[in-house]
Amino acid sequence: MDKKYDVIIVGTGAAGLYAAINFPENINVLLVSKRELPLSNSSLAQGGVACVLDTVHDDYKLHITDTLIAGKYKNNLSAVEKLVLEGPSDVLKIKELGVDFDLNPDGTMCKTLEAGHSRHRIVHHKDSTGKAIVDRLIEVVRTHHNVTICDNALVYSVKKVLNGFYISILKNGKSSYYGCSYCILATGGIGRVYKYTTNSAIATGDGIAFAYMLGAKISHLSRIQFHPTAFAAEKDRERFLISEAVRGEGAVLLNCDGRRFAFDYDSRGELAPRDVVSDAIIRESIKTNSENFYLDITDKPSDFIRARFPMIYERCLEEGVDITKDRIPVFPCQHYLMGGINVDLDARTSIDGLYAAGECSHTGVHGANRLASNSLLEALVFSRSAAEDITNRIKQHGRKPLGSEPAHKSISGKPMPQGFRSLIREILQDTYFVIPKPEKYDESYKKVEEILNQLFSEDYEINSDLVEARSIAIVASIILDEVREGINL
Repeated sequence: MDKKYDVIIVGTGAAGLYAAINFPENINVLLVSKRELPLSNSSLAQGGVACVLDTVHDDYKLHITDTLIAGKYKNNLSAVEKLVLEGPSDVLKIKELGVDFDLNPDGTMCKTLEAGHSRHRIVHHKDSTGKAIVDRLIEVVRTHHNVTICDNALVYSVKKVLNGFYISILKNGKSSYYGCSYCILATGGIGRVYKYTTNSAIATGDGIAFAYMLGAKISHLSRIQFHPTAFAAEKDRERFLISEAVRGEGAVLLNCDGRRFAFDYDSRGELAPRDVVSDAIIRESIKTNSENFYLDITDKPSDFIRARFPMIYERCLEEGVDITKDRIPVFPCQHYLMGGINVDLDARTSIDGLYAAGECSHTGVHGANRLASNSLLEALVFSRSAAEDITNRIKQHGRKPLGSEPAHKSISGKPMPQGFRSLIREILQDTYFVIPKPEKYDESYKKVEEILNQLFSEDYEINSDLVEARSIAIVASIILDEVREGINL
């Protein structure tokens, strides 16, 4: 074993970084990043963080109610209350740490409106809030001498022992082994299980796969949010998001004939929750026999658009679309996971010593559908809770011997055939998209199970291709098994 840590955190999005900086100096932490630190779904989050900071014009109960309505009342109420009541202090803390939120002339944070919210409560940094948060938290975590950062490092195995875990990591073609008393999985989402996604390249569900192989409870993995307004690029697998906030600032949704249609399907129109708008687009697509849809914000002043949405403006311009003059081509694609590794209010999983936070976890906050901008808030609140709970356990019970180190498998083996991941993506995209196709569930599940069996039965070389293919296959198998059994309903 290379070294033992009190805590190993796998993942460096908002949840992983914020957990790390919430540990006291006497607890040593290893923070593992699959690629470079800034690459995460958190960095791609545009809209902002939803929280009640003004109880004169807003109310905690309203935020709770909005979250429950969006989640179809399938939320864990205790988790929602924790999120809404504790979240504002975490937002104020990261502001104090130097996150550059947009401010009003009086120094208060600017608040915008997003779909599903009854009040202006989303604080933001332009249209790149996630990046602003992650970049600043990276700077802060580098000042914490109790935190060791290991980037461009692939975790390929997590083994449970008597009083902790052994983590196997592949870096620069060599494997290393680290022990820890506690492990926090903060590995993000599952977007790469789909053909088209807004998620980053590393979102392959690795943490969920590790937890599943350890025997942890996985809940509602089939509760997947499809964002209605991703930029409709012709070929890109990773599609950049046209933020909810664009509609919040007045953009209208048009069909192929240039007609505003969202109110045909819901009285809230473009500001209905994401699943409702996505469903409307797909149904309108079937009706018009076209996938050509557009967001139009050209009636707003050009200077306002460029100042409010600088990243979206520049990114669209790269695609030949000037959003101050042109309609933005959009279409739904995979965006966010509401289910995941089941955790309690302290982010504890069903495996002692194993925690999960952020998108890979299932707190129950989101229910059947996530309310806009609740995700970054969830990452902050529950990762901080994980750090606090672990700290208290170490204070109360001290540090115990881990137990015997398990045998480590050689990373050498035969090359894995190409095409497994692409096939799984095609299957999920066709079978379980905005409007699912139940008639294909059994056949699709069987195909994924065949791939999964091959990945585990053959002696393939351990590398990123194998680990990610294995993760994608496990995630796809769980999703399709749930929908076959009706568990997601």
